Amino acid sequence: MNLSHVFSQADAVGKAVAILLLAMSIASWVIILYKLWLLTRADRTITRSVAAYWQAPSAADAGTRVAEVDRMALATPLVVATQLAPAGTMAGAGGREQQLTRRLRNALHGAVARLQFGQTLLATVGSIAPFVGLLGTVWGIFHALTGIAAAGQVSIEKVAGPVGEALIMTAAGLAVAIPAVLAYNWFGRTVARLEGELEGFARDLRELFTQAD
Repeated sequence: MNLSHVFSQADAVGKAVAILLLAMSIASWVIILYKLWLLTRADRTITRSVAAYWQAPSAADAGTRVAEVDRMALATPLVVATQLAPAGTMAGAGGREQQLTRRLRNALHGAVARLQFGQTLLATVGSIAPFVGLLGTVWGIFHALTGIAAAGQVSIEKVAGPVGEALIMTAAGLAVAIPAVLAYNWFGRTVARLEGELEGFARDLRELFTQAD
């Protein structure tokens, strides 16, 4: 079945649904490829950064070593957060433990937000693409039956062709949604694992500098 023929025979609503599904597919695949690169690189970066920090002879040297290997700036903000704000400001208010908790939490949230980029779009595409495709199918069937009734020629051959073409929209919606859902689930597990590694590193830094005080 020629997809270009199906598209050309559709009305304005059918074409709008097809274009929307195409745009959702392109957007989701761009995010999938970007996050695949991002999380693969982030996994290596976090592992190297944490190892570089604990292998350093001092805190000052550790910060330098982490900055050298942390090209994505995921672990570096946690290290910088251990340098407390000067006294006399609200940022420097409270005890050392409170400041460390606040600064490390903010740095951790920033790093996790970068890792979670695009997850909302994948979830949205995965949840609504089948319904968009179904809308296109329902509208296509209605449009086809209306045209057949207006022509006054009703037969199984006249109905099967247009209805079959309309069902392509449902298949297209599923084809857009399935990769987005699979990617969302896989990336979600990867992000959760990396978040756990960063959270553990932040907890170790907090305990280390709290005891150093």
